[in-house]
Amino acid sequence: MTDYSRRDFAGSLALGALGAVGVGARGLGAEAGAQATAAWSGPAGSLTAVPGVTVGHWTDTRRSTGCTAILFDQAAAAAADYSSSAPAESMGVLLQPVSPVERIHAVFLTGGGMFGIAAAGGVVRFLEERKVGFDWGTPELRIPIVISGAIDDLALGDPRIRPDADAAYKACASAASTPVVEGNVGAGAGATVGKMHRARGYSGMKGGIGSASVTLGDVVIGALAVVNAAGDVLDWRTGTIVAGARRQDGTLADSVEIMRGLVTGSASGAVHDPALGSTTIVVVATNVDLSKTAMTKVASMANCGGARAIRPYHTTGDGDQLIAISTRKLQRADLQLTVIGALAADVVAEAIVRGVRAAKSVPEWPGLAPD
Repeated sequence: MTDYSRRDFAGSLALGALGAVGVGARGLGAEAGAQATAAWSGPAGSLTAVPGVTVGHWTDTRRSTGCTAILFDQAAAAAADYSSSAPAESMGVLLQPVSPVERIHAVFLTGGGMFGIAAAGGVVRFLEERKVGFDWGTPELRIPIVISGAIDDLALGDPRIRPDADAAYKACASAASTPVVEGNVGAGAGATVGKMHRARGYSGMKGGIGSASVTLGDVVIGALAVVNAAGDVLDWRTGTIVAGARRQDGTLADSVEIMRGLVTGSASGAVHDPALGSTTIVVVATNVDLSKTAMTKVASMANCGGARAIRPYHTTGDGDQLIAISTRKLQRADLQLTVIGALAADVVAEAIVRGVRAAKSVPEWPGLAPD
């Protein structure tokens, strides 16, 4: 199959670029708020630092939901780690090493749960109009390969309001190489965390989109995370919980410590962990030229960053997904996969923490960022 790369169709990002995100302790106990604020170190790069990657959001104004499009200036090598139990996704099977499809043209992330997956048609339409895709042997026909993933945000507001194909098209039209807007935007608009113990009176908190990158000489690794976790989110450097299950006095509980009580008998009841109810979706990218099979190993290692920042991670109800991309811009045969994967895990962990630190409060779900 001939690969037709994307033309230059990155528009201006409608929502603008986000600068430093402050951290507030509104809705938290004083101690928890101080802990959350102390570890914040400001901007740490963006997925769009990786050459050839653009990102656009569409955010619904009627309720907390939206979608995010990640586009490439040429078809990218892609792989994935679906280690979770219940991912809401589309075309991810093509990312298996046994699939003959080596490259993809876009990644689409969305709210709306399984209903939102259908919105990916808007990305396909956007790319087809610009003659982006594989040559299928039919004159004037190009087939775009779009990998999609969805989070369940249907409990926030009217669940009949969901991203559709027009919303996805608009997200593509706004894609740009400026720093990714973080927090309550795009696919992260309705993201929440710390939801496992709500039935016993521990409320959760607002999640969102976070992004980070590292540049070491000519090597760039970036990540974008839609943080919608059942468990708590930790500062991966210190192990301190920064967002998650909240007691009635506003202080943060420890979701796993509560589970210990379920075993010993000091606590009762079950954890709330329904299938498809919680999903953290991460896209990690590098400019280093790596094959699809090599990126499969990078995806596996990078997903360890999710385990550092989310506890517990990969629960039976989670649909956690990690998609790994190589934009193939840089030849570095001297770099071992172990090196790329280890660095990618750190960037993923940072993007996840940023996702909750940039999130603002919505009704019933307090966030760390000031309004």
